[in-house]
Amino acid sequence: MTATTSPADAAVADARADLYDLLAAAFDGETETLAAAIREGALVDVAATLPIDLDVSALDRETVDEEALAIAHDNLFVVPGPRYVPPIASAHRDRPSESFESDSPFHDEGSAGELLGDPAAAMASLYDRTGVRPERGDFPDHVAAQLAFLGVAARSEARRLEDGDHATADRFRTIQRETLSRLGWLDAFHEAVADVDGPEGVFTALVAVTRTATAWHARDLDGADREQ
Repeated sequence: MTATTSPADAAVADARADLYDLLAAAFDGETETLAAAIREGALVDVAATLPIDLDVSALDRETVDEEALAIAHDNLFVVPGPRYVPPIASAHRDRPSESFESDSPFHDEGSAGELLGDPAAAMASLYDRTGVRPERGDFPDHVAAQLAFLGVAARSEARRLEDGDHATADRFRTIQRETLSRLGWLDAFHEAVADVDGPEGVFTALVAVTRTATAWHARDLDGADREQ
C-alpha cells in the first residue's frame, strides 16, 4: 500500500469486512441474520455490484420463512444425509491429501474428500501465523471459518489505512490474498449445492454470491499489485 491511499480504500475494506461477516454468519447457521439480509435486499445489492450476471432471485423477497430456512441450512450443511453437502474445503478435493491424519474421513484413507486434509492444515497454519482463530465453523477449512477470517483481515486493513499505517495494512492485504487463493474449492461447492438445492435455491444463490465476490476480490488485489 502506498502513501497515496485514499479514505475510499478504507471504506472498501470495511464494506468487504461487512460482507464477509454476513456470509460467515449465514453459512454458520445464523438464520435470523440471513433472513434479515434477504428482507433488506442486502445480498441482491451486493450481486448488482459484481461483474457477472448472477441469478439471485431466491434472495430477492420481502418475506422469509425462517424455520424453513433453518431446516434447509441444517439439511445441506449440518446433518449427514441425502441432501448433505460438506461446507469444508477438504471434502471437495479431487485427490487425497499428502498427509492424512483424520479419524473421521468421508471416504477411506488415501482417497479424496476426507475431513481435516491438507486444506485444513494450511488454514490452521495461517491462523497460527496471524494469531487469529475464527470463532465460526467446526473445521479450519469450513467456509464460515474462512470467510470470518477474511472479515477480520479486511477490517484490520481498514483500521490501519485510517491510521495511516500502510505497512501493516499491506500485511493484512497479504493475509487476505493468501486466504482467497485457498478458496478455489468454492467452484465445486457451488456445483454440489446447486445439485441438491436446485438452481433457484436460496443457498445456491448464496454460494454464487460468495464464489463471485471472493474471486473478484482476489482479482482486485492482483490488479492493485500490478499498479504499484
